[in-house]
Amino acid sequence: MATIKANAPAKVNLTLHVTGQRDDGYHLLDSLVVFADVADQISASIAPDLRMTASGPFSTGVPTDHTNLIMRAAEALRTVRGVTKGVALTLEKHLPHSAGIGSGSSDAAATLAMLAELWQVAPLPATAPEVVALGADVPVCVGAPRPVRMSGIGDMLSPVVTLPDCALVLVRPPVDVPTASVFQGLVSKNGSPMSELPEGLDYDGFVHWLRAQRNDLQTPAEAIAPEITEAIAKLKSLPAVSVAGMSGSGAACFALVKDMATARHVARIVQVAKMDWWVAPAALL
Repeated sequence: MATIKANAPAKVNLTLHVTGQRDDGYHLLDSLVVFADVADQISASIAPDLRMTASGPFSTGVPTDHTNLIMRAAEALRTVRGVTKGVALTLEKHLPHSAGIGSGSSDAAATLAMLAELWQVAPLPATAPEVVALGADVPVCVGAPRPVRMSGIGDMLSPVVTLPDCALVLVRPPVDVPTASVFQGLVSKNGSPMSELPEGLDYDGFVHWLRAQRNDLQTPAEAIAPEITEAIAKLKSLPAVSVAGMSGSGAACFALVKDMATARHVARIVQVAKMDWWVAPAALL
């Protein structure tokens, strides 16, 4: 079989409510997750062993050994399905890592799907223990990229109503925020869940609903990295931006706007003002 290629789209948490903590330390979450058309690219071809290389604008610092989620995903599928073949994986890294947009998790999910096809074995479902073990954001990235409500420890996935037409601007200031430190900074770990998303919302109705939700990790992340506060303030200062917030545990932030033309306009304004920030207009998948 020839080389297989796949996109691994950015995952954006438009909301992220922390609703509890289990005895084993895992936090319980409630989040509206969407996927954007900015993505990493991955290719795979049969090889005698497991190996990977990384290139692209954000490849610096990306491990290519068994510590990478891509390699861990490959090893998990290979073990569960009893595969004896190997694979050569190539990652073209366009999404910033450690940014709260699930780039590593999306890479792992795309790898699982690709390798099931390449090795001609049954894919692992999102609920498989081996998938959940790869991290809280991996299950939501398995399958077709569409809006979904993610709860539990990331393992409970529920479809949501059709969202109105809209677009995003993704922004990441040049700062890393350790996820563990953000969770440690939580004042309360027993917040209220996300409110139900009503059917038939137009853009203004969705904006009104979204403004009433939270990302409980934003405050502790801002305490670690004031650049996040600056990024959100910059986005909110632009009249075309309806809602701005942080995705996941940061440091990437998002702006919700009406359409892609507006997203491109807002992205240009931000990029000119902040040349060292990663800025990307993005359509929802």
